[in-house]
Amino acid sequence: MRINLKDIFEMPTAEIFNPDDFRSASHVTIDSRKTRKNSIFVAIKGERFDGHDFVRQAVENGASTVVVERRKLRRYDDLDAVIVTVKNTLEAYGYLAKVWRNKLSSTVISVTGSNGKTTTKEMLATLLSEKFVVTKSEGNNNNQIGVPLSIFSANNKTEILILEHGTNHFGEIAYTAAIASPDYALITNIGESHTEFLKDKSGVLKEKLALWKATAERNGTIFVNNDDELLRKASTEFERKITYGFKGKPDFKGKIVGYDKLARPEIQITYKNRILNVRLPLPGNANAKNFLAAASVALTLGLGKREIAKATQKLKSVRGRIEINDFGKAVLIDDTYNSNPVSVKAATEVLRRVKVFPEKLLILGDMFELGKQSAEMHRSLNTEILRLKNFKVLTLGRNMKKLADALGNKAIHFSSREKLKYFLLTEKLDGKVILVKGSRGMKMEEFVDLIKQRFAE
Repeated sequence: MRINLKDIFEMPTAEIFNPDDFRSASHVTIDSRKTRKNSIFVAIKGERFDGHDFVRQAVENGASTVVVERRKLRRYDDLDAVIVTVKNTLEAYGYLAKVWRNKLSSTVISVTGSNGKTTTKEMLATLLSEKFVVTKSEGNNNNQIGVPLSIFSANNKTEILILEHGTNHFGEIAYTAAIASPDYALITNIGESHTEFLKDKSGVLKEKLALWKATAERNGTIFVNNDDELLRKASTEFERKITYGFKGKPDFKGKIVGYDKLARPEIQITYKNRILNVRLPLPGNANAKNFLAAASVALTLGLGKREIAKATQKLKSVRGRIEINDFGKAVLIDDTYNSNPVSVKAATEVLRRVKVFPEKLLILGDMFELGKQSAEMHRSLNTEILRLKNFKVLTLGRNMKKLADALGNKAIHFSSREKLKYFLLTEKLDGKVILVKGSRGMKMEEFVDLIKQRFAE
């Protein structure tokens, strides 16, 4: 698999200098430190660095071709490399990723959704690895740079490529989905995430549906969460689809048989007159939903019940996503990766089902990107939290004060991080089930680390 000169000539807005020196490349990178011999280096301007400042380093490290913005060409008059100028290097990077994707013989599966997309992607990769050579998006590589980066990580040995697609502005999924051109696509759910930019759940739906549309254009198959009313209604426009859910009569019907004391569910999946029973090593109803989605794809792609059961035992919590730490004296639920109303409710459901200790302590930071409804969305969390018994809530952030006010003497609001830290260092935490959650910008993992240190002493 190589990017050849014809591919470069067909790149939109491209002008090639020294084309006779071009050598086909099996590696494309935006990181000058990871440049290999005869690779293509694309200079992209990011938030902290501008790749144009590292073009010479990339050539020194082996790049034989560099892609730069046309207006910066004069900086490289003496460069001993093939230079390709374009109007926009980010778009050029996306174009090259699309070329690479079309050269792959892999089956491409794309995953998005308001909640659970990363966990579902990880579950799916673990399940499918029982039978196939799988490459997946690593970490949070799910944006306009991350999706191409993940595509370039696949090679001719990759049988399944699993891509995660994220968004917080209109048009981002349409862009990455066009590059990915999925054979299968799954939208986990539609929730109130990123509504500051996507306006409301209808806006979220419109943005996410771009993934299904790109899949349909390839004559691919979509997986529909039948329990999500917005997705179920939207799916009527698509012919090639497979349904899953816990309600009604989907193609893959899930049922939660019960939970253990750490809220880990036993799930029964009924499909094609067959029944699969598994015990998840991960807690909560949300993980049961994520697993049903992943298992529906894996079973469709040919995995057997034994392979699913074996792979299920290998599932692990994704860092900061409903990750349970049992210290013996207390239980800590780390759900600090991000936060929105749906995921707070899901985490609270896990907290309620953990039966190791009766006392519950919630440490909640602000939820971001919720727009004009932010204050009300924070306040309305009290409905779910009041379902708990024997609980206390500690809040941090301007909007979480709305929740604290609504909960009255059940909550303590902290005006600074230092005051919350001091409380957690001095308060008795033994005998409690503790949930820590907030949006990325709140850096709630700092409090998780503090609690872990206390129980390590």
